[in-house]
Amino acid sequence: MSKLGYCSRTNAAKLIHAGEVALNGTIRRDPEFPVHLDSDRIEINGAAVAARARVYWMMNKPRGLVTTASDEKGRDTIYSLLGDRLPWMGPVGRLDKATEGLLLLTNDSEWAARICDPATHIDKTYHVQVRATGADLPVKQILAGISANGDVLRAKRAQIVRGGDKNTWIEIVLDEGKNRQIRRMFEYFGIEVLRLIRIALGPLKLGKLEKGKARILTRDEKEAIDRCVTAFVRPARFHK
Repeated sequence: MSKLGYCSRTNAAKLIHAGEVALNGTIRRDPEFPVHLDSDRIEINGAAVAARARVYWMMNKPRGLVTTASDEKGRDTIYSLLGDRLPWMGPVGRLDKATEGLLLLTNDSEWAARICDPATHIDKTYHVQVRATGADLPVKQILAGISANGDVLRAKRAQIVRGGDKNTWIEIVLDEGKNRQIRRMFEYFGIEVLRLIRIALGPLKLGKLEKGKARILTRDEKEAIDRCVTAFVRPARFHK
């Protein structure tokens, strides 16, 4: 059902467990039951589920929203910004509650999985405001990598963008996506992160998209992301 663009995997599992989904006329309560999308008929409460048109959006996520369709703690989610008339879309990866900026949304679960696959190594560019001055920033250590709770955390690139008497903005590029990676790197050195904004994902730039707004990717933007993914998932060459 997620591959058809109807809903998320989580919501599909809930519908199946509730007995609301029939496969070829028979109620199935196992989300892992095999399905052939090209020949099987899926119904929800008697209504056939057909493949939805694929949609690809970008959002400028504000601080304070969680990246999920529903939250067990009752916190506001990114879906409060989308309205009811749009087709269902799931986030491509995550931005935590306190992180802002570029977030992709789609109902194409296979495309989302390719984007998030660690093997693609798509660059993720962030602007980070920290409570420290340039002289106190461990840029070289961040580039070399640190060990934190069993993970090796490092930035692909890091440079100071602008500084002040108390705070500094740094541009950091990651080509991996470990949990809270940037925050953990600065926490290691006892430096407080004040703001964290993702401004680019591979060739895709946040640009002038207003905070809290979302828009459809242009054809050129979608194709640029696709080329970026394809470049990293080519089969490995074997040498004798």
